[in-house]
Amino acid sequence: MSDIKRIETGQRMSQAVTYNGVAYLAGQVGQAGASVTDQTRAILAQIDTLLKKCHSDKTRILSAQIWLADMADFAEMNAVWDAWVPQGNAPARATGEAKLATPDYKVEIIVTAAAG
Repeated sequence: MSDIKRIETGQRMSQAVTYNGVAYLAGQVGQAGASVTDQTRAILAQIDTLLKKCHSDKTRILSAQIWLADMADFAEMNAVWDAWVPQGNAPARATGEAKLATPDYKVEIIVTAAAG
């Protein structure tokens, strides 16, 4: 049986949890009030850091859920996402519109990845 490993654990949540060779990342957000481009870049950098702590990387992402406060920002977010995802390694992905934790957050990304 595999052990559960919690990364950057607080009282309410962990930023990542690994179990049985899979890394589950919490929803990541960028700096409140920043542009969609800047928030997306910051989120993807945070994901890179967390995946490294899980002994994984962006080529091993299995699925991604992306939440936008406004679907009008879809193309702007995608421009950053497309430059970040390595060619041939696009995960299964869904994008939707939702009210995020505060109106200053424009993007939230959740990923699940194979972990080593």
